[in-house]
This record gives sequence, structure tokens and C-alpha cells, in this order.
Amino acid sequence: MGVQTSQDENGVEYRPRVADVELAALLRATRAVVVEGPRACGKTETALRAAASAVRLDVDDAARAAGLLSPSLLLDGPRPRLIDEWQLVPGVWNHVRRAVDDGGGRPGQFVLTGSAVPSDDATRHGGAGRFSRLRMRPMALAEAGRSTGDVSLAALLAGEAPRAADPGLDIRDIASLVAVTGWGYGYRRPDGVCVVPAGSLGP
Repeated sequence: MGVQTSQDENGVEYRPRVADVELAALLRATRAVVVEGPRACGKTETALRAAASAVRLDVDDAARAAGLLSPSLLLDGPRPRLIDEWQLVPGVWNHVRRAVDDGGGRPGQFVLTGSAVPSDDATRHGGAGRFSRLRMRPMALAEAGRSTGDVSLAALLAGEAPRAADPGLDIRDIASLVAVTGWGYGYRRPDGVCVVPAGSLGP
């Protein structure tokens, strides 16, 4: 049940996600993609692998300050351009919308990620026809390498009988996987105790 992983320049392991394929498809079809989902579900890491350049507003104080003064500055860079935690500079939304219009309809120009979405107001255009949305969720067992992925939920809902090899998990293993969750932060100690760091599941 091994999952082929890759490492970035810092040696950080990345496990392929279903969302990788979905994001690539959306970037080929639409001008900008908004990736949404709960905190720590992997939005930034997935988007970074699809982007040619990026600005991370939650950690780049200078970029955030510049963006609050002139949001268009955040758009500079090779495309697809990732604007991570874009809601920290809400004005950038309308600038992205204008940029994709000026880009002649070329797909795959921007990726916006965020754990929270500001309420719609009179200054922010809805983005209809310009933005597509990708909803990410925590890791599935198959993505984490703990399942073969042979059982399809779509097939089950279509009435097909489930067929899959024994994954080799006992009750203790299953309880561990439930406790660890799909966020990727939990781990199992040598003594078998499952640990989920405080704050990894909260807002």
C-alpha cells in the first residue's frame, strides 16, 4: 500500500493528493482557481506544486503590507501565480479579476488559497466566469498510504458490491487511524499512543 512521495528542496516529503489532478485540470480550463478548505488540510503545499511563483501572505509581512497599500503588487511574477491566504489582503480579489480579464482569457493565471473567505461586499466582484473553486479536505487513507483505494464510494452508491484485498489492519490500527485523522499532523508513538498536537484541528 505504499504511496510514491516526493521531496522539495528542503527535504520535506510530499504525498500526492487527489486534488493535484483536479487543480491541474482546472488551471487548464479556467483563468483562476480558488482553493478552499479547512486549516492544515494541505492547500498551500498542493498549490505550490502547480504554481510558477508564489507569495505567502501569512508569513511575508512585507508583501502583506505592500498589498494592503497596492494589491496589484502581489500579482507580479510568473504564472500560474499563487497568492496564499489571499483573504489577508481582500482587495487583491478584484485586482486578480481585472488581471485575468486583461490577460485575454488565457487559462491558468492565478491560484488563490485561503482557510477563510471574507463576506461578500459591494467592493468585491463575485468572479463568475473567471474563477473556479476547488474544495480540499484532509487526507484520505489512500493518500496517506494506509489504503489501496480499491473501494470506490461512487461505485458503492451505484449499487456495486465492494471488492478489495485485506489491508492487513487490526482493530488497534483502525482506532489509531481514526484518532490520527487525515490532517497529517497526528502520529503514533512507539508505545502505540496516538498524538494529535494541540491546535492542529482548531481554527
